[in-house]
Amino acid sequence: MLEKKGKVVITYGTFDLFHIGHLNLLKRAKSLGDYLIVGVSTDEFNEIKGKKSVFPYEHRAEIVRSIKYVDLVIPEKSWEQKIEDIKKYKVDVFVMGDDWKGKFDYLKEYCEVIYLPRTQGISTTELKETLLRLSTILEEDIIKVLDIVVKGKNYLKQIK
Repeated sequence: MLEKKGKVVITYGTFDLFHIGHLNLLKRAKSLGDYLIVGVSTDEFNEIKGKKSVFPYEHRAEIVRSIKYVDLVIPEKSWEQKIEDIKKYKVDVFVMGDDWKGKFDYLKEYCEVIYLPRTQGISTTELKETLLRLSTILEEDIIKVLDIVVKGKNYLKQIK
């Protein structure tokens, strides 16, 4: 067991393509207590969840660690570790985005569970989908340009 550091709050997430929604969640989570612990999903755990991150665990953990609201970053390796973490770190409040509403109510036996509203208009999933669409558009544009260049070269050969 670790020494208690005031009111302890814990949250978990992948935190890939870190954006304002992530920052808002961490800021609001910290406002609920004195000490904020963030479990960042490892690449291996993301694989189990069927997720693929753009950035590796070490990068995502370092980004989260650098946020002024965060006091401690731990690796999230499994669904089951949450009860162990709550006990180990003497957690008072467990926080997640409201897209998880109800999924962690079983933790109410160990601490307060709060689901915070998500920041409207931003999500990592939407960012990834937008980037994928942009990459497709860029690929199509590159193919068009190459086609124009090749046709232009052929035309130049013909008029020589």
